Amino acid sequence: MQTVKCLGRVRVRGRTFNSQLNQYLVLCECKEVVKGEIVPVEVFPIDGGGPWPVIIADAATPASTQADMSKTQQAPGKHVEDLRTLFPEDEAAAKSTEAILRAVSDLLDKTSKSSSEHGSYRRLRTFSGLLPTPAGEEQFDHWLGQARLMVEECDCSHKEKRRRIMESLRGPALDIVKAAQASDPDVGPEDCLEALEHAFGTAESGEELYFAFRLLQQQSGEKLSDFLRRLEQSLNRVVQRDGLPLGCANRARLDQLLRGAIASDLMLVNLRLRERRAKPPTFLQLLKEIRTEEEYEASRKKITPVMQGGNVRQNADVKQTEIQNLKSEIKELKALVAAIVSKP
Repeated sequence: MQTVKCLGRVRVRGRTFNSQLNQYLVLCECKEVVKGEIVPVEVFPIDGGGPWPVIIADAATPASTQADMSKTQQAPGKHVEDLRTLFPEDEAAAKSTEAILRAVSDLLDKTSKSSSEHGSYRRLRTFSGLLPTPAGEEQFDHWLGQARLMVEECDCSHKEKRRRIMESLRGPALDIVKAAQASDPDVGPEDCLEALEHAFGTAESGEELYFAFRLLQQQSGEKLSDFLRRLEQSLNRVVQRDGLPLGCANRARLDQLLRGAIASDLMLVNLRLRERRAKPPTFLQLLKEIRTEEEYEASRKKITPVMQGGNVRQNADVKQTEIQNLKSEIKELKALVAAIVSKP
């Protein structure tokens, strides 16, 4: 089609196969205005073959369209919606395009929702609230921590979060959430966890938990890093119960570590933690520094016995040499005594 000069620049808009003619029908658009009287009836392809018939569509007359619009505007009781009757094909095309876009959008929404809700889904461990804790179940504090993490980090809906919580519950714990849902059918996952905490969590207030935190001390044989983790668990419960503002957590953690670490005074001095009270480190920074110092102490203890063993062997060799010298001196003395006694 590009070889026909009267058509100018041609662009293919679409094509379809006609089963009755056993041929393809191709819709082309010309950039320039085409005069029908100079367009050839048939076009022969460059690579050979039968002729292609050319059919020119009749262009809409601008004058007739303008006249119809003027009549519609001047007629009494007409509105803008009446203008759509002048362009029925455009309206149908617009509706068809809009319907396709809406269907694609709905499909993408469903796909993304399914991916976010089920792609990274990890089931919570079972919790029933029975004591002693049955085999295969989590203790309440551990289960509650995992459930809070799921509620805070998961991108799924509140209904899906509540479903995940309920499917991990058994026995008395499930009854508590069912009671909360019966009083409020739209109860959120945070409210479900709060109800479970009231039923199975500690009954101590934030102030009482803070006093218990201030009494923690390092146990005999406990590493300083383990003591720090135990402090952090207690401190998190204090903050959750509003016993201490979150902004004061770093200072309280460092103060209690210095007060309660009764078996790691030398390590505290090496880390210079007392000098850092004005700008206390975070939990992760403190844990990293303590672990590094503990590994250094462990490696130094492994090297020390080897050095001590070398010193022991060296001292044993020296003592053996001294014994041999003493034996030789004793022999000489015996020889002198025997010589003196044998003289007349």
